[in-house]
Amino acid sequence: MSNPISGVFGGSPSLDKAALEKAKRQALERPLDGQSEPGKTAAARPAPRADELLLSPIAKRAMAEPAFDRDKVEAIKQALRDGTYPMDARRIAESFASMEKLIG
Repeated sequence: MSNPISGVFGGSPSLDKAALEKAKRQALERPLDGQSEPGKTAAARPAPRADELLLSPIAKRAMAEPAFDRDKVEAIKQALRDGTYPMDARRIAESFASMEKLIG
């Protein structure tokens, strides 16, 4: 019995070595996938199919919507321009200090 993938015998070594070598040669002579077989023209081979990606309706809806709230971002931008966005300098400094500890 030969290996269904390679076609090479995978059984007992006590069997006929000549048959084993013949099977190995035949397996090596077979064309790999995508290569032309001897005697076949390009027209006889089936044309390759194009890749296709199918998305579920949920995935389509998720990709159509932004991953953030645009109105909230615009409100924060406007508050920063106006100088009314609340910033806590102490909290910002503590965050930088903790990042420095993580880095090095």
